[in-house]
Amino acid sequence: RSSRQGADSGDGSPSGAAAETPSSEDFSLSLLDTNLPAEAETELRSFIAKRLTKGALFEGMGNVASVGLSIPEYKVGCYYCRFQQENLLELAALESDINAPEYVVCFLGGSEKEDTFRLELDKYIQSLKINLALEQKNLESYVNPYLRSWFENAICPIQRVVQLFQEKLAFLLHAALSYTPVEVKNADERTEKDISRFLAAASLQGLVQEGTMTSLCIAMTEEQHKSVIIDCSGPQPQLHNAGSNRFCEDWMRAFVNGAEGGNPFLFQQILENFKLKAIQDINNLKRFIRQAEMNHYALFKCYMFLKNCGSGDILLKIVKVEHAEMPEARNVVTVLEEFMRE
Repeated sequence: RSSRQGADSGDGSPSGAAAETPSSEDFSLSLLDTNLPAEAETELRSFIAKRLTKGALFEGMGNVASVGLSIPEYKVGCYYCRFQQENLLELAALESDINAPEYVVCFLGGSEKEDTFRLELDKYIQSLKINLALEQKNLESYVNPYLRSWFENAICPIQRVVQLFQEKLAFLLHAALSYTPVEVKNADERTEKDISRFLAAASLQGLVQEGTMTSLCIAMTEEQHKSVIIDCSGPQPQLHNAGSNRFCEDWMRAFVNGAEGGNPFLFQQILENFKLKAIQDINNLKRFIRQAEMNHYALFKCYMFLKNCGSGDILLKIVKVEHAEMPEARNVVTVLEEFMRE
């Protein structure tokens, strides 16, 4: 076998592996932890071994695949990720003759919808890497509980926020879309993290230009002088200095209606659709503004679009920041602002 000892760490239903190189067949798999029945664990181990042999696992990058297991007797979605301990990874890089053990974590769910949360699960594994020291004591006190709470901690935060805020979710969506700073008071640690995670997931970060986003954050902070305050001291959160619009209220209803089924994957899909529609509206408005630089009828189309889209207040701020250095477009935005005020 390989000259070093490898192991694997898993849960939710895991199984693991250590490999000299991802594509090498010269490795062994040792089980560290699982809550799968023995037969299913063997099948999962075989699946992971094949992936390792093919070199299909890259360090720190999760994959999602459908796996046939005898218990339960249908295919399940499996998220799996190969990694090394952060400190050992650095050591191995410095001294090439050191073979640091590698691990594979597997999380099993009811379907391949886990792909919806692949990035969240990658972050979850990253946190494990940083805090991992696989002595037996650490394994029992930190690693096992951390792995077993993957679904609750990585998949359910958005669902919990929807259930907590109900119709007040519109204010949260508005704050995320407009980059308004938010302060959370009197909340327990999990609720505060859930709200922060929801705001990050609902914002257009990564979907609009980074410079635009930075300028918008500065503009919103200067303009409002006040953050949105969320007070969680009562059974229902109270919001102060919060704004909303028709667009956010319509999407809030989609979330609240989806809450009856209690499916976290549905909420994630609604959130992605919410951001997609916001980006489409921004792109449409920018196209109309380009046309309006030379065409008065297109200027009227811009105005009607802003009036009817339900989020004219936010879209106008975004395009104002984006077009600040473009004189013709800036003039169009100034005219639109005057019309919207009237």
